[in-house]
Formats: sequence, C-alpha cells, structure tokens
Amino acid sequence: MCSYILYENPVVGVAAVVANDRGQILLGRRNGSYRGLWCIPCGYVEYDEDVCEAIVREYKEETNLDIRLKGVFSVQSNFHNPETHTVGIWFKAEVTGGELMAQADLDQVGYFALDDLPPLAFPTDAKVIEELKDVCSKNKK
Repeated sequence: MCSYILYENPVVGVAAVVANDRGQILLGRRNGSYRGLWCIPCGYVEYDEDVCEAIVREYKEETNLDIRLKGVFSVQSNFHNPETHTVGIWFKAEVTGGELMAQADLDQVGYFALDDLPPLAFPTDAKVIEELKDVCSKNKK
C-alpha cells in the first residue's frame, strides 16, 4: 500500500499597482495568453525567489520601470484558469526609474482612469481596481 500523498497547491503570482500623479493606473496589454486584453503588470514567483524581488523583476521585465514597493494592497485567489489555481499578491508601488515601454508579455502599456478601463484579462484585477476605487473615494472625503 502506498502512503504517498500528492498535494496540489496553488502557484503564487505577484502584481504591482502603480498610479501616476493624476490617479490613473498603469496597465499592460497582453501579447501571450489572454492576448489583446489588459492587466495590472504581473508574473509568477520563481521557486527560489522572494515575492518582493519577484514583482520588482517582473515589473522591470514587462514595463522597463524600476519600482519601490510600498506594502501589500490586496491578496486574491485566482480561479479564472481551471488548469492553474493561483494566489495573487498585489503590491502598492511607486516608480523610481526606467523609461516606460512594453516588453516581454506585454505589447502596449499605458495609464488609465479608474472609471475608463480597457477590457481586462483577469477578474481579480477588476476586483483589485474596485478596491482601489474605494480607497480613492474614501481619501477624497
């Protein structure tokens, strides 16, 4: 009798919420999976990589921007892909350098008003943006 148990665990993804001085969020248009749809720049954590280092690396790879993390903004379970359950960590971040340009998994990048977004690739990005809208509206009061 075999006593081995195979645990199927979720993969960890990271993303960074970056806004400009007009309160617009930076999004990227995907050119791989979910082609033509937009997302908060994101990626997977490598096996031996710290989550904070992963998002700094991913953001640079996709947008050519250097960022400084300012804390965790949201954590969500992603069930949109039935083949891969992921847990996403969205960090708050600010740009510290680099020149904005789409690279790697993105073919376009741009800032968008929170109430005028392009079609999003991931339902959890929509949830995170709704959370961001709530925070922004509370800060205006």
